[in-house]
Amino acid sequence: ARMGIKQLSKVIADAAGNAMKNNDIKAYFNRKVAIDASMSIYQFLIAVRSEGNVLTNEAGETTSHLMGMLYRTVRMMENGIKPVYVFDGKPPTMKSGELLKRTEKRREAEESLEKATEAGDAADMDKFSRRTVRVTREHNDDCKRLLTLMGVPYVEAPGEAEAQCAALCKAGKVYATGSEDMDSLTFGSPVLLRHLTFSEARKEPIVEVHLAKVLEGLGMEMNQFIDLCILLGCDYCDSISGIGPKKALDYIKKFSTIEEVIKNLEDTKFIVPDSWPYTEARALFVNPEVTDPETIDVRAP
Repeated sequence: ARMGIKQLSKVIADAAGNAMKNNDIKAYFNRKVAIDASMSIYQFLIAVRSEGNVLTNEAGETTSHLMGMLYRTVRMMENGIKPVYVFDGKPPTMKSGELLKRTEKRREAEESLEKATEAGDAADMDKFSRRTVRVTREHNDDCKRLLTLMGVPYVEAPGEAEAQCAALCKAGKVYATGSEDMDSLTFGSPVLLRHLTFSEARKEPIVEVHLAKVLEGLGMEMNQFIDLCILLGCDYCDSISGIGPKKALDYIKKFSTIEEVIKNLEDTKFIVPDSWPYTEARALFVNPEVTDPETIDVRAP
């Protein structure tokens, strides 16, 4: 649904490999984990299908998100994990450009899906139907009701779920953030767990990423890391076209800030976007809208 930070996992794997380790789900016995609910629901809507059909109830309403949420939450709880789901509030206005792009992409996908369906092309049908998936308020409300019935705590973030997860983790309320999005790290989550809400069938290990080791491996301070993430490409604004992951890393290591990078762009082939709001993007990562973690009860209700 969202891209997080482009290529960041590859940059970390290449430059700070020891910051990532693979673990079995059993390693998290008795750990509290803040999970980005909206992203998980998106995954469930895509993943939980029976023979290419979306799961529905008698009334024809989709139930994939409920099946996913139920089974994957039970799987975590069986392994002694204590999940706290965090739901997105309103997206920052900065994201509206990205959201417009997404709406446009969804519209294109819907048209392509119609064509593929007419042509009976199953592979394309699956590909494009994934792109039309959108998490609605109803999906969220259904899942909140399910979590309440299961006795699993959830939090409604004022803004980005990722930012609220990171705040809970920084405050020591939870051990880690569970998300596929690398921007949990950009928001300052000390520990990120990926693949936590995957189905058991996928047999993928949990990937644990430690921010302190990422910074150490990259040889950076946090503010440099945030600027690196903006240069790589984030959800809030465009990046400099022509600058790939390797160049972005070199430049931030050498010049520390995007301002200095721009001053020192020796090559005219790199195009800085017009009216580029990287300072606002930076502010959203450094100081996002979150609820004070001390006021949040992460225990089961």
